[in-house]
Amino acid sequence: MQNEPIVMERVFDAPVQKVWEAISNKDEMKKWYFDLAEFKAEPGFEFSFLAGEEGKEYLHLCRVTEAVPGKKLSYTWRYDGYEGDSEVSFELFPEGDKTRLRLTHKGLETFPAQKNPDLKKENFVMGWTHILHTSLKDFLEPAAL
Repeated sequence: MQNEPIVMERVFDAPVQKVWEAISNKDEMKKWYFDLAEFKAEPGFEFSFLAGEEGKEYLHLCRVTEAVPGKKLSYTWRYDGYEGDSEVSFELFPEGDKTRLRLTHKGLETFPAQKNPDLKKENFVMGWTHILHTSLKDFLEPAAL
């Protein structure tokens, strides 16, 4: 369904505090996510970043809407020059010494995917799948040498 949010979960072999730092500390975030000039896990904090493929980058405009340390981080996600507003949420659930992370990205149907195929839901699914199951996993669970 096009209007359904993307919801993905993954259990990481890392404690909640480490996962929280990874999703809320800009110095940690740049190692697996995006290189943000500034980021504060505080409601109302606005941040932006360029991302996309070479030659076709998009300015992402975001504002933190919810920040409960160790539990939940949410922010709006939109693109400069395009209609549409969405929201990304990271929720953390301790499972012993591991952490279950649930990512939800809702509001994708508000983006003009008919005019710009880059904004199709399938592309977000591919992006978040890579971010959660490769980038964040490799950051939180480095391979033993």
